[in-house]
This record gives sequence, structure tokens and C-alpha cells, in this order.
Amino acid sequence: MRRADRLFQIVQHLRGGRLVTAQKLGTWLEVSERTIYRDIADLQSTGVPIDGEAGVGYMMREGYDLPPLMFTRDEIVALVAGARMVRAFGGAAMARAAEEALVKIGSVLPEPEKDRIARTEIHAPMYVVSDAARAAIDLIERSIEKRQVLTLDYQDEAGRDSVRDVRPLGLWFWGKVWTLVAWCEMRGDFRAFRIDRIAEVRQSGRVFKPERGKQLADFYRAVERNEDMPGTGTRR
Repeated sequence: MRRADRLFQIVQHLRGGRLVTAQKLGTWLEVSERTIYRDIADLQSTGVPIDGEAGVGYMMREGYDLPPLMFTRDEIVALVAGARMVRAFGGAAMARAAEEALVKIGSVLPEPEKDRIARTEIHAPMYVVSDAARAAIDLIERSIEKRQVLTLDYQDEAGRDSVRDVRPLGLWFWGKVWTLVAWCEMRGDFRAFRIDRIAEVRQSGRVFKPERGKQLADFYRAVERNEDMPGTGTRR
């Protein structure tokens, strides 16, 4: 859980004027009591009216509420448009998360602003990316975050099949096509793989550590030198 989310949850747990111990808060939020003490002190320093002390418990004075979440008209339009684009072109988990984010945003907007979500007339087609591609995008996205080596059954633009172990580095969307940029262990170089040409993607069971010359920053430098994305041609 991000620290900002944890601070928000602490405020929520302390509502209602009841005394809550740091131990209980730590159990609920899966952190140590020391972390709760530090978070409480930080909240108090920003003006949140929390009373109490370590070893006794904490409570919030009545009448305190978080200010309503405010977005400008253009910000709401951008959020809605982005969520609809992700729903149309992103992975399945991305699409669900985008919808849930809009619901959460709508629930905390002031009443005059809530209708703007429904009135935003920017739409994307409902079904563009195949179910298989959506599943692949989700798996790749998680593997990038966790640095998990992937095994790809891949077919290049000439119709040649190969099996590759790759270090996934990033996903790019080109309007209709998603591309995985990765370090290909077989070729010892960066390669870009079109998601719609991946017959199957699976985790190899291995993780990788960042190495000089094999990271995303190195890929960007290679792009700048070549003025093109490495691996997008016919090289195998």
C-alpha cells in the first residue's frame, strides 16, 4: 500500500470519535506500530485534528472531513477519455482498473461535477484488442514490474517462428498495435515484439537484475543513436 493511501485509511479508521490504538491500526494496515506513530505525527503536523498518545490510542475530533476532490472540466474530460481508451485498447486488468477509478472519482466529486463524467462525449470502440492480447498485456505488465523473464513463442513479419527468453522492459502502444521492448537473451540485444504476433507468452520462472547495457535507459540511448527503434526491422 502506498503511504498516501495508508494515511487516508488512518483518517477513515479514526472517524466517528472512537478511540483506536496504534496496534489495531497497524494490524488493519499491515504495518508496525512505529510506522503508525510516525504517520499520526505527520497527519497532526498538517493540521488533521487527531488527539491521543502512544500507548493509549487516538481519536479524531468531530466535524473534521476531507475536502472534496476537485477537478477542472478539462481534467475530467481527460480522465474519462483516458479510461475509455484503456478499456478499448488495454489489458483486461487495465480496463477494469480504469472503470473502477472512474467510479471512485465520481463518488467523491461534488454534485455539480459528477454529471460531467456522463456528459463527456469522447468515446472509443468497446472491443478492439483480442482477449488473448489483453491477457498477454496484463502478464507482460506484471512481469515488467517484477522483473520476471518471459518466454515468447513469436512469429516475425516474415512468418518465421522462434522461441525467445526475454527481459521485458516496457510496453508501447502505437494506435492499433502494442509492442513489447525487451532484452532478448538469444540475440544478446534489444528487440521489439509486436503483441499480436506473440502466439504464447509465459513466465520462465526466473527473475533478472538490472545490468548495465541491458536496461531501458540503454535502449533509449540506442534509439537516439540509430534514430529508430531497435528490433523493429527484419532482424531475428
